[in-house]
Amino acid sequence: MFVGIYVLLFLLQACLSVDLMYRIEEGKSPDTFVGDIAADTHVMESVPRKDQNRITFSQLQRGATGSNLLFRVSKKTGKLYATQTLDAEAMCNHNTECYRIVDVAVQKGTTPIKILEIKVIIQDINDHHPEFPDKRTDIQFSEGDVTGTKRLIPNAIDRDVGIENSQITYELKKNASDPFVLFVYKSVDGASKLGISLEKKLNREIKDSYVIQVIAKDEGSPPQQSVLDIYISVTDVNDNFPLFTRKVYNVSIKNDPSKTSPVVILKAKDDDAGKNGKLRYYFSSRTSEIAKTHFNLNEITGEIFLHKKFQFGQDLSYKLYVEAIDGGSPPLSSVAMVLVNVINLQNHAPTIDINFVSASTENHVGISENIEVGSFIAYVKVTDLDLGENGEVRCDLYHDKFQLQNLGLKKYQVIVKNSLDREKEDRYDITVTCQDEGSPPLHSKSKFTIQVLDVNDVKPQFSKKTFNFVIHENKQPKVRVGYINVTDPDLGPGGKLTYSLLTNNKHFLPFQISDYGLISTVMSLDHEFQNIYKFQVLVKDNGIPSQNNLVNVMVKVKDENDNAPYFTFPSINPFTLNVVYYPHHTKNITVLRASDGDSRENAFLKYEISRGNDKQLFTINHYTGLFSFSRQVTKHDAGSYELEFAVKDSGNPVLSATTTIFLALTVSNRSSEMLNALNVQTDDKIHLNFLIIIVSVAVSVSVIVTVSVSVCIIRCNDEAGTMRRGEVISSTKQKHLMCSSSFLATSCIDVFVARPTDPDKTRTAQLTELSRVSHLGNELENGHIVTALGIDLQAATDVVYQEIGAASCGKQTGKKATLVVPECHRQMSILSSRTDSIEGWNQGDMAHNGDILGYFIRGPQTF
Repeated sequence: MFVGIYVLLFLLQACLSVDLMYRIEEGKSPDTFVGDIAADTHVMESVPRKDQNRITFSQLQRGATGSNLLFRVSKKTGKLYATQTLDAEAMCNHNTECYRIVDVAVQKGTTPIKILEIKVIIQDINDHHPEFPDKRTDIQFSEGDVTGTKRLIPNAIDRDVGIENSQITYELKKNASDPFVLFVYKSVDGASKLGISLEKKLNREIKDSYVIQVIAKDEGSPPQQSVLDIYISVTDVNDNFPLFTRKVYNVSIKNDPSKTSPVVILKAKDDDAGKNGKLRYYFSSRTSEIAKTHFNLNEITGEIFLHKKFQFGQDLSYKLYVEAIDGGSPPLSSVAMVLVNVINLQNHAPTIDINFVSASTENHVGISENIEVGSFIAYVKVTDLDLGENGEVRCDLYHDKFQLQNLGLKKYQVIVKNSLDREKEDRYDITVTCQDEGSPPLHSKSKFTIQVLDVNDVKPQFSKKTFNFVIHENKQPKVRVGYINVTDPDLGPGGKLTYSLLTNNKHFLPFQISDYGLISTVMSLDHEFQNIYKFQVLVKDNGIPSQNNLVNVMVKVKDENDNAPYFTFPSINPFTLNVVYYPHHTKNITVLRASDGDSRENAFLKYEISRGNDKQLFTINHYTGLFSFSRQVTKHDAGSYELEFAVKDSGNPVLSATTTIFLALTVSNRSSEMLNALNVQTDDKIHLNFLIIIVSVAVSVSVIVTVSVSVCIIRCNDEAGTMRRGEVISSTKQKHLMCSSSFLATSCIDVFVARPTDPDKTRTAQLTELSRVSHLGNELENGHIVTALGIDLQAATDVVYQEIGAASCGKQTGKKATLVVPECHRQMSILSSRTDSIEGWNQGDMAHNGDILGYFIRGPQTF
């Protein structure tokens, strides 16, 4: 009865110290469901519904991998499962409750809610049957034995650990006339002692031997059994058991070994005489090995001594099972239990035990750099078995990133105090210090390392906001353009970059980019086709989620002199030109025009007469292409001329083209006769015929002027509208104003005026406005100022204009330019060029500025 109450109180105390208790039968396959922690603790009911999906359950583990764990916890559902097939016999002692304690941390996100201690009882199944040491045993009875004389026989052992499965009942099978009954004696350690008791006196002369059977049957379901055959011979035997004065001894001792003062003295007596009543004392097999190493038992006197001091951390409560055996044959014995409580009077430093939430290697644990502040990292248990103030402990952790929080008596948790950034620091060495309140105080330290694991939280960074590159045209494919310098401090896939090219339009982009950011061409580039490429480079890493960034890239294609100039007038070769020369009129004949597909200096053209001007009668302006007489023409100069003209660009090397003009020159003297007739008139009289002529000419001129101006205005408006619809004329094209005595009154010749429209393209003048010049008669006097469409024009003596390709005349100041028109153009209208700023023009041709400016710019304006 006393033992049952003690066991009940022990079990009740064990149950009260845990939060949950589950049961699982041994032998179940891995992943067998054990229990629903979330449902049984009602933790979800205390959490708002919106946060319930953030509740996680983690089994606290110790060691490197947790491979020896018997159970696992579902992180999301909180359900507990077995990880392997459990064997109660291998895990637990005989005839005891077999269980394991599982610590589970409940967290909301990374914030801890509580730590549960769960007791899992491994229920024994009846998979072993009772076994006797031998299938047969021999015993003896003395014929002088009285009724009730007993003889011990071996008891059966059931290796099951469950109380019911290991509980054995015995049954005697015999003939009805056999004078024996089965005797079962329960010892204090729970084992059964079997004996055969004599019902009546034996008479060896009538029968000297018997054969009976003892059937051992456990209380499992279904029950298991075994049979022991007993052969009884009738002789005299030892029939009295040793008896202790008490079955249980309870003593308390100091942790101070002594060879003179015994812990306790056991006494037992045996009513047998002689050697059958002489006793010896031994520790039974139920006594633990650690207890045997610290206690000595005197076999003869029954004295127990503490001969070895217990070290700090060892258990301070022990059970000693002492067996008293007599000298009979067979010997009889009995067992007494000694409960020893060791009183520790020394002060020991506390012991620190740290378990991590995530998997760890020894004292090294990894956490993500994006872990939230307040997240639970480690669980700290402190053990100090000293008494009084010697066992009171206080722990501290001093760190700017991590904090130690008290969870109760000698329990703490390590949490994140401030946010982490692996790119700034990727490793922290943490020290937990615990100190007791003894005198002097003793302390312990436990160190562990936190490795901050990388998260892809940094996008690629460029060294520039815009990358500008320059490459010459006509290069072979796969020419290097330049590198895109970019960095990403993330590790692993988060720092491995992938490059790609992006363009805002659907045009083909003649570039490619390598895996390390090198831009190269995929084909030969043509400046004349496109001189500037604008696109973007997208750089993204391979992290999860991926980070990316964009940077602008501009590649300028530098012009090479790869296009030879060609004549646009004359457009055929050879060309025939009939010229009638009138004395006292302009010396200008015509304007040769040429074009060049290149730009800048490679498209700045110079004209010359290369052959046929043996009389030096003709000259050509090198820059405007104005072809004129170089001196006074006489009748002796009349005739045919075969002239070869050349046009050259200013590139390196110089490219050129030639054309031939067959010129037929006729010299007339009509102007001289008319002038002589007019000169004989008197100053004070106007001849009637002359008056009629003047009136007729005035009327004709008025009609012609009105019609010509109207036509030119309409054409200018139409062409200006066309230009506004996007027909931009390339700045590299050259147009010339052509004037000659052979082109008379109503001819209109196009003139293109340069106006930059894109601020990014101010370095090359673009031709975006179209004006028209109307050639009408000889009514205007030299130097007369004409205003057309609000723009000032001024007459001059020469053709004035070659549009600038590569050549430049300085820097635009923002003032309005005035174009000077040859005197051969009697009436005209022209649109002035806009005064947008044009900077960065080529300064290499400034030697020709004076010549050019002398033709077409008057006043202080500059470009």
